Amino acid sequence: MVRVRCPYCRELVELYVDPDTTGTFVEDCAVCCRPWLVTAERDERRRLRVNATRAQ
Repeated sequence: MVRVRCPYCRELVELYVDPDTTGTFVEDCAVCCRPWLVTAERDERRRLRVNATRAQ
């Protein structure tokens, strides 16, 4: 689980990201139901980094 801030309502939301997932996908906010474009990346130490922006 990772915590991301919704780019619309600004609430902190817990998001499950599969350990093997990388790339981008669309997820709806659990609070306001608006769509996010989620980017999941791994650094050189394989640590997960997740960013949510407004989906278009």
